[in-house]
Amino acid sequence: MMRAVRAALVAAASVVVLVGCATIPSTGGVETGDPISNKIESDIEYLPSGPIAGSDQERILRGFIEAGTGSQGDYKVARQYLTSTEAKKWDPRAGVVVRQGSGTFAAGTDGAATYTVQSVASVDAEGHYAEAQPSDTVSLQFAFQKVGGEWRISRAPSGIVLSTANFDLVFRPHAIYFYDPTFTYLVPDERWFLARTSPTTHIVEALLGGPSPWLNGAVESAFPAKAKLGPGAVTVSSGTARVDLSSGVEGLDATERSRMRAQLVASFSTVTTVSAVEISADGANLSIPNDTGGAALTDPQVDARPLVLSKGAFGWASASSVSPVAGLSKAVVALKPTSVELSTDQKTAAVGTADGTFVVTDQGVSRRVDSRSGLAAPTLDGQGLVWSAQTDDPRSMIAYDAEGVAHPVSTDLPSDQQLVGFTVSRDGTRVAILLDNAGTTRLLVASIQRDAKHMPTALGNPLELTPPAGSPVSVTWVDELTIGTLSTSGTGSSLVSEHDVGGESTDLGTPSGTAVNLVGGNGADGVRVLTASGTLLEPRGNGWEDTGISADLLATQR
Repeated sequence: MMRAVRAALVAAASVVVLVGCATIPSTGGVETGDPISNKIESDIEYLPSGPIAGSDQERILRGFIEAGTGSQGDYKVARQYLTSTEAKKWDPRAGVVVRQGSGTFAAGTDGAATYTVQSVASVDAEGHYAEAQPSDTVSLQFAFQKVGGEWRISRAPSGIVLSTANFDLVFRPHAIYFYDPTFTYLVPDERWFLARTSPTTHIVEALLGGPSPWLNGAVESAFPAKAKLGPGAVTVSSGTARVDLSSGVEGLDATERSRMRAQLVASFSTVTTVSAVEISADGANLSIPNDTGGAALTDPQVDARPLVLSKGAFGWASASSVSPVAGLSKAVVALKPTSVELSTDQKTAAVGTADGTFVVTDQGVSRRVDSRSGLAAPTLDGQGLVWSAQTDDPRSMIAYDAEGVAHPVSTDLPSDQQLVGFTVSRDGTRVAILLDNAGTTRLLVASIQRDAKHMPTALGNPLELTPPAGSPVSVTWVDELTIGTLSTSGTGSSLVSEHDVGGESTDLGTPSGTAVNLVGGNGADGVRVLTASGTLLEPRGNGWEDTGISADLLATQR
């Protein structure tokens, strides 16, 4: 939802230039065109002011911080606040600290000073976004000296500092796509780049640099490891992005070339000026037949109808009826399920019960694959395996095939925290994990490591996301880049939140009643919440609306 809001706010067709302002206006007309994605490049340009004669150290420092919004001329204005020596050394692209509030200035001795801010998030040089904890502060060390009678900064930390409002205008998220090991899905790896400085080049450099560390081993790239940008780099003309690579890609076959182009097309989907892609090697065009290479899916979609157990029937619900899942519904109902997850092909279901975890096939056959006590709701992966784990030990994950053969999944998760819930992404490369650490909620996403037969063997080092407020209840995938969580406060009210993997977290509001489960659909508008009274709710505007459907159980669709 936050990505959609950002898109609406920055879809202005004309360039807005602001000179000598400390903030950017948030009002004015908005025009919408025909975007090719739900994220739109910003045409807003911010031109900060240079130093004012007679300024003291604090005014120089704050002016320098404000000038971090202007990347024109390689941050030409910001460098005016620095001594000539420091201006040559300072690296503004080393990272970003996103701040809340104006920060505090504390003068030290011998021209030193400290600037302390409450940190909301940070972005590193490769575009990786990391949210901070609410209590996190960052202290930056500066030094000053007089130049021609005016204070200038003689030592500044690399990188820039932006307010939350300016960050959302100056930087833009872009999903860099890699393949799952079977080349069935394209998997997003979100990065943040300056909105007005050659995002296509940043995107290609990120692709060639490989996935984020936490995704290593779970995704593949069609680009050879030795491939680099060639002398032609990346140019865009008449909607076509031309990507020139160094030698080393000429020997690839047609399928490999097609996959490279598919990665680029998907990764450029947030760049509104690009509608087609060509690849060259040292200036010579690579031939890529349009009908070559397997088509890979991005952001797999599910049936828009909620999948429920209601009045002894299991299937897709409307306000007046439940349509059964062929071959599965009767067997699922007979197990008296506490949770159900349906496979993409609708031929397999992972069913949680009071007697253990079951796998049900479309032949109406059910098999108990895990009889351990205290099991969390099971989840399915893209290989049709049922994942099961005990709530009192997150390290107890085992993936079972339809015959009940166990594939233990090794992890470094803490064994002394409660596993509230876990769920595999629809592309089968990642798992979202919700933990309760003695009253402190943790939300993690980890990559799935697989063997040569694509069987899961281990989880990679997890990426920690900002957890929801309150006590954790449930976790789901909203879309390919977003995890949804349900939590409750001490007063019993419920809160739904969404968490971008590699981006920001957003509250989706408080459903009425006590919510007991949520599932993702096709984006934030497809999220459904089930209350303890059996009411099924869906988001509408800034609130939640009764769908008119009553259910005993809300199931997950892959």
